[in-house]
Amino acid sequence: MRKLLAAVLGLFAVPALAADPLPRATPENLGFAPERLERIRTTLEADIARGQLPGAVVAIARRGQLAYFEAFGHLDGARTRPMPRDAIFPIASMTKPLTGVAIMTLLEEGRLAIGDPVTRFIPELGNRRVAVDGNPDTTVPATRPITLTDLARHTSGLTYGARGNTAPHRQYPGSSSSSSREFDAAGFIARLAALPLRDHPGTVWDYSLSTDVLGLVVEKVTGQRLGEVLEQRIFRPLGMVDSGFLVSEAQRARYATPLPLDPTTQRPQQVEMGLTAPRFECGGGCAISTAGDYLRFAQMLLNGGALDGNRVLSRASVAEMTRDHMHPDIQNNLTGTEGNMVNWGFGLTVAVRREGGSALLGNPGMFSWNGAYGTAMWVDPREELAVVFMASTPGLLRQYYRRVINALVYQAIAD
Repeated sequence: MRKLLAAVLGLFAVPALAADPLPRATPENLGFAPERLERIRTTLEADIARGQLPGAVVAIARRGQLAYFEAFGHLDGARTRPMPRDAIFPIASMTKPLTGVAIMTLLEEGRLAIGDPVTRFIPELGNRRVAVDGNPDTTVPATRPITLTDLARHTSGLTYGARGNTAPHRQYPGSSSSSSREFDAAGFIARLAALPLRDHPGTVWDYSLSTDVLGLVVEKVTGQRLGEVLEQRIFRPLGMVDSGFLVSEAQRARYATPLPLDPTTQRPQQVEMGLTAPRFECGGGCAISTAGDYLRFAQMLLNGGALDGNRVLSRASVAEMTRDHMHPDIQNNLTGTEGNMVNWGFGLTVAVRREGGSALLGNPGMFSWNGAYGTAMWVDPREELAVVFMASTPGLLRQYYRRVINALVYQAIAD
């Protein structure tokens, strides 16, 4: 009877508050209108009540201090447990900027140059051939080798199999996460080496498995697994205690899951990334984290590479990583991949806003990237702003909430 009572009470228990990831200040002191920030709660709680998402965590920092850190709704898709602020989410492609920072730390040590050909580290990816007019059976030699810049910028000629219906797409692994389940590192590289590129390196922006290859370059240079490198160079210095590639037994009770059915399509949906160890720690999409942890990472970038006296990167390296590396000779397919990204270019593993109008509020020079399971982050240096949104919405609604949270944050800025 006691066990039953404890279980029932547990459904209604309020989770303990996670520690603030940054020093807290009042919203007014950070230039926010508190009554306007409340629109975040009003909007999310209404959508949670309508069954649009199980729950969410929102973390907002401005001028180096925490303005907002709140959890809403439920941790689990069955909607039985309250969402804690330190809920653990599979962050999918928000892994990519972590890998980008790892590469930049190796550049700073003189162990690689961002313009190096990938063959310096992974010879199997040499002598590339390119499919002609989308026909993988007819190929020509690539006009130049793939470089590390190409991998970080998604101009390598590689692709994601799940992002198109062409013959080359059908040959490629569907995603970073599926690759990490199907292949070990050697098998993954062997698979890519056997396939023609979709485009000549440096000519087309095409969202791809490039960052997974970049993560394996990190492993080749360091002789360590990617997770070990991130732990030593990023997670530990920044105090990111709940980030990695595998959810521990102690963390499982905080793992966020989606609704059983996608609200827009009514199709079953399930996310399990991080619950079992990947065969290789994919730098393009396999990590887990919390809103608080990732806000500390974002704030480090906003600060020019340092946080709480711990320097991860130099200011010059952060500036290089977060500037637009696209140029007019590159076909920019970013808008077609991420519908919110009108007037955005791309840096080294992050998208960078250009001058001109956009579907998202913000300023030129802001940088961002998101995760396929419903997570998002952006940094706006002009506003001294860093935002992390965590939700388990792997369906079409993830695009919707990126726009909604973006608007709700900016409309609350009063000065």
